[in-house]
Amino acid sequence: MTTKLTSSPTDVAAESSEKAQKSSVQSLAKGLKILEIFTADDEPLTVTEISERAELDPGTTFRMVNTLVALGYVTRSEKRRYALSLKVLDLGFNAIGRRDLRSSVRPILRGLVGEKIEAASFGVLEGPNVIYVERVRAGLTRLGVDIRVGSAMPAAINILGQAILAHLPIADLDQALSKESATAAGYPVVSRARLLPQLKKIKETGFASDGSLITAGLNVLSVPVCDDEGYPIAAVSVAAPSLICSSELLREDALKRVKAAAADIAKVMQISGTSRFG
Repeated sequence: MTTKLTSSPTDVAAESSEKAQKSSVQSLAKGLKILEIFTADDEPLTVTEISERAELDPGTTFRMVNTLVALGYVTRSEKRRYALSLKVLDLGFNAIGRRDLRSSVRPILRGLVGEKIEAASFGVLEGPNVIYVERVRAGLTRLGVDIRVGSAMPAAINILGQAILAHLPIADLDQALSKESATAAGYPVVSRARLLPQLKKIKETGFASDGSLITAGLNVLSVPVCDDEGYPIAAVSVAAPSLICSSELLREDALKRVKAAAADIAKVMQISGTSRFG
């Protein structure tokens, strides 16, 4: 009678780890690890500093760094200090350039939703309307509003739209407000006399925040997405039920993150070549 031996969970894990190591290129992993230790705030680093941060031995670090210098991803100064070159940016630019705008924006919006914030949206101005280009929800149903990708609403009564309108040059603002929205039926009417002071305040503070004019019991906060000349090419907004999040709490909890998301989207649009809409 023979006894069949079975592997313990520890043995299986060790075998799996060994197979993973055999199927990977460790030198490539070490080279990428070195690239990752550089930050925007760093002065150029010595080999010793790189070695310590990457947790690699000095000999391996020296060879890896020299290889990266030869490939053009790292620069070396006369004092033998090293820094990332602009060639590294090409890797990110190529990846972003191959993604459509919605695919690039979606993960940024997803990072905004959570326990309080139940929806995050990205929209652009088209004539007198704001068009929802992307929208992410937390999977809950307390919002009580059905806004989908492609939905159009009059920008003057929509906080996402107001964030864009407020930062337009006066000529462009006049043009947007002079057009009649085909989607205005059924929505509240906001007079120009009431709207302009609101837009002035939004421009001064850099964000729009108020209870929704479209859905009762909903607080919304929005920040413009501006190009490198400060022109509003889009906007990002977050929404939360007023029962669980007041306007003040929404600003305190989300304003900094929404501004960071708007800046990230602006970079994505610049890199991908997406400019002004409308």
